[in-house]
Amino acid sequence: MASLVPPAATPKPTEKVDYMNLPCPIPYEEIHREALMSLKPEVFEGFRFDFNKGMNQNFSLSHSVFMGPTEVPSQDPKTVIKVPTSHYEFGANFIDPKLMLIGRVLTDGRVNARLKCDLSENLTLKGNAQLTNEQHMSHGMATFDYKGRDFRSQFQLGNGTLLGASYIQSLTPHLSLGGEVFWAGQARKSGLGYAARYNTDKMVATAQVASTGMVALSYVQKLSEKVSLATDFMYNYMSKEVTASFGYDYILRQCRLRGKIDSNGCSSAYLEERLNMGLNFILSAELDHMKKDYKFGFGLTVGE
Repeated sequence: MASLVPPAATPKPTEKVDYMNLPCPIPYEEIHREALMSLKPEVFEGFRFDFNKGMNQNFSLSHSVFMGPTEVPSQDPKTVIKVPTSHYEFGANFIDPKLMLIGRVLTDGRVNARLKCDLSENLTLKGNAQLTNEQHMSHGMATFDYKGRDFRSQFQLGNGTLLGASYIQSLTPHLSLGGEVFWAGQARKSGLGYAARYNTDKMVATAQVASTGMVALSYVQKLSEKVSLATDFMYNYMSKEVTASFGYDYILRQCRLRGKIDSNGCSSAYLEERLNMGLNFILSAELDHMKKDYKFGFGLTVGE
């Protein structure tokens, strides 16, 4: 009889957590980045052509041509007004391990610029600006990002007396909590926000609440190294608007397919296929059945 009794299962040893050596979390503004890859594909309408030319190891030039309609605001939110347009964009990029400069000039008069500079091993300066011919539409923003051993803090300064600060702290190897505060002096508005992020090798779950009325929840499940599924829930307790969406991110050997469908009846997909070395084909589609708005686009990217 003793031989028929199975041996008692030995308990698995519990993993000890070293709270003095926790990982550094990602920036507060990027806590939803895995979900955004699937739920925010870069859909467009019309034709797009991009040409990238590397001049040397750090410096490169880009040329972009876009032809397609542009949406203009209307009094009825269910009515979409489109105006045919086209523009050419010239860009210059300088990328170094400690310095990144990106500039864009468009034929409609807009100038976009981005900056990322490592001032020290832990302190990084980020900046972005846009200059336009339209009055009160130009803006600029500077962000100081300090990366600690197990925390991250940011301070933002923008035109229009815009001030912002955020802080996120790792509590365990998988859980991090953070908060933010901002003040827009020109609009006389201020706000607070809180966020939580839990991530493992197979999943990422986030939650964010802001005093502006927005509640955002997201969840990403990594089925494999090439397949990810994502879902999010957005609720504004001031306007009582609710939106839920489901998305996917599928990486094949020669292409990458992303798409989503939401509770408003809007579905979109974005396909990028590698035809040859330095030649990519892009296909984009978005179907909004509620607004009866259908967008289709295709493009080519030449150069790495």
